[in-house]
Amino acid sequence: MSLPVDTGYAATAEDRASLDAWFAAYDAHSAACRIEEMADMAAFPLNLVSDDSQGNGRSAQWDRRQFVDTMKHVMGDAGEDVSFRSTRTPVFLSAAMAVVFTDCTMTVAGEARRMHYADVLIRKDGTWAFQTMIQGGWGDSL
Repeated sequence: MSLPVDTGYAATAEDRASLDAWFAAYDAHSAACRIEEMADMAAFPLNLVSDDSQGNGRSAQWDRRQFVDTMKHVMGDAGEDVSFRSTRTPVFLSAAMAVVFTDCTMTVAGEARRMHYADVLIRKDGTWAFQTMIQGGWGDSL
């Protein structure tokens, strides 16, 4: 019997700091509804995994235009008061791949909404980009 290649990876402090900085920038763009800047932080085609109102799992791939158009529709105008409070648990698969689980409270115009989601991020040339978004409830839009 041969053992598989050792794929265990212990993230460094720099790995975590760079991922935290990436999410801080992304959250700032999201809070200000800067959709184009959010799109700049993705690796397209973007994979999406969700479920629909019938309880079925769904998946799709979006190009940049689909992401921008959908986020403009979902997020609306930048005039609303939007804030995020998130707790993130990253699992680094390597120095260039991470799955990040997020528990988030998004507050829009004083109304709080809790969300749970996961993202798969890849790092290329030292820069993180999200490549897969996983969150329930988006399936009817895919």
